[in-house]
Amino acid sequence: MSAETPAEETTESEYRVSTLELFFDLVFVFTITQLTRTLADDTSPLGFAQAVIMLGVILWMYFGYVWLTNAVPPDTTVRRLLLMVGMGGFLVIALAIPNAFGSAGAAFGIGYLIVNLVHSGLFISAGGPGSAAAMARLAPFNLGSAGLVMVGGFLPPTARAAAWIAAVVLMIVSPYVNRRHGEFRIRPAHFVERHGLVVIIAIGESIIAIGIGAAGLPLSLSLVIAALLGLVLAYQLWWCHFGRNQDVRAEHSLAAMSQADRARAALSAFGWAHAPILLGIVVVCVGLKKTIGHATEHLYLSGALALGGGAAIFLLGQALFRHRMSIGTSTWRVTGAVAALATVPIGLWLAIAQVAALVIVFGALLAVEEKQRA
Repeated sequence: MSAETPAEETTESEYRVSTLELFFDLVFVFTITQLTRTLADDTSPLGFAQAVIMLGVILWMYFGYVWLTNAVPPDTTVRRLLLMVGMGGFLVIALAIPNAFGSAGAAFGIGYLIVNLVHSGLFISAGGPGSAAAMARLAPFNLGSAGLVMVGGFLPPTARAAAWIAAVVLMIVSPYVNRRHGEFRIRPAHFVERHGLVVIIAIGESIIAIGIGAAGLPLSLSLVIAALLGLVLAYQLWWCHFGRNQDVRAEHSLAAMSQADRARAALSAFGWAHAPILLGIVVVCVGLKKTIGHATEHLYLSGALALGGGAAIFLLGQALFRHRMSIGTSTWRVTGAVAALATVPIGLWLAIAQVAALVIVFGALLAVEEKQRA
């Protein structure tokens, strides 16, 4: 299929995110909460690896549903009912997350297969000529990865991890083995708005983490200061992603591309770059949860790494996103990631001091970027 010019593509109708899609995202809120809680309960290298595997599996299909509703508006009863079935599958996945590498592995796998079948079926049947044809070629890869996840759920933990890693690898290589993803039609306004909402959801989890960390504790001055610093840090994460109309600039950049380039940018900037952005936020949430209740104590290495490392992962994802969308320099984001990692020793000395140091790092980063734009 030949690429159309951006001017030709802008005649295609745009629409905003529907309330049903927002309802769908509420299940994803629960998924993020479950992942954060599970990682907070086990911050060992193994626990982190398991959380990354689960997040990779989940994000592939969540982003798949963003592509789906971008091409297939949920404006008929059948489509809405099928989306509800998909929501049910995601809910089963979320419920299984805390023990996905234990007794709930089968439930995780079955829920994932349901999510995948609904996605492929609805996309192929109603996605329009270009998108449906592209999805028909991609569906076997998606179903293959879903099969690995489901079969892995019935295997012992080590074999399960191997099967799920294989599923993630298949997801990553599938767009490059099947190079027809350029046929997907992307509506820029809806696409950018939907991805922005999932980032908001993840950042909102940091507020929940503060509340959970403070639950049952006396309202002391140190607790209030730690909570406020956590709120400031969450705001700075928001500002990094949405400040200075970064989302609007991303939408305009996407709209200016040809159909093929737009699909490739959608995959790299809103897929591969958003994965570390969301992972970084989840890991920061874990660090905040561990900090709030021990603000005047030192953190263990896992907690300090969660704060500094999570912030670094987030900023590296931001750098990749900005570079791919050509919406600003990435240099200072990479520098900020290095500085965020440098705060880890501070957390080993005093928890609240590391949160304050991260606030300073993000504040300096944003100030330098603002000065460069002036």
